[in-house]
Amino acid sequence: MNEENDGGGARSGVSRRNFVGGSLVAATVAPLLTGQAETAEAASAATVDGVTPVTVRAAVNGDPVTLRVDPRATLLDTLRERLDLKGTKKGCDRGQCGACTVHIDGRRVLSCLTLAATASGHQVTTIEGLADGDRLHPMQQAFVDHDGLQCGFCTPGQIMSAVAMVDNEGPARSDDEIRERMSGNICRCSAYPRIVDAIREAQQVMR
Repeated sequence: MNEENDGGGARSGVSRRNFVGGSLVAATVAPLLTGQAETAEAASAATVDGVTPVTVRAAVNGDPVTLRVDPRATLLDTLRERLDLKGTKKGCDRGQCGACTVHIDGRRVLSCLTLAATASGHQVTTIEGLADGDRLHPMQQAFVDHDGLQCGFCTPGQIMSAVAMVDNEGPARSDDEIRERMSGNICRCSAYPRIVDAIREAQQVMR
């Protein structure tokens, strides 16, 4: 066959032979490129900076959660950035202020010093999960009643720490004991007297 008479291909500059040949090449190469892209994407998903993510399965505020996380990720960042639970505050990010306090299996922990991977298989509770629907937890209500909020930044951590303190250690017998037990939670507004009043009242209800 004369390529010059090949269906006008010569006029367009593309002959049937070239077209068919090009299509075969494309048909052969395309899957390879697609496969390479998929492989690269899978590899990218499997590792971040050469670190393989780990799977975390936990119950957060009663809801089952499954996440692939960097094994270096803190529970604090995972709650705030991956699960959009912004109630837990990032204060010093060094475990010194208590603003990031949450519960794991009912016990207070500093989420900025806790790896998210270690929460797998456990119950995690944040300030968002403390109330019963529209009804505030007695500790939340007491903080409102006694104006223990001030700027509010430390309040979620204060409340979570206070709830776990009373639940696990029992009611404090004096204001000094409340202050001692809550010494890991810092209030930059110095609302300590009102916070102590709130805890003293709430622990009466929580008995």
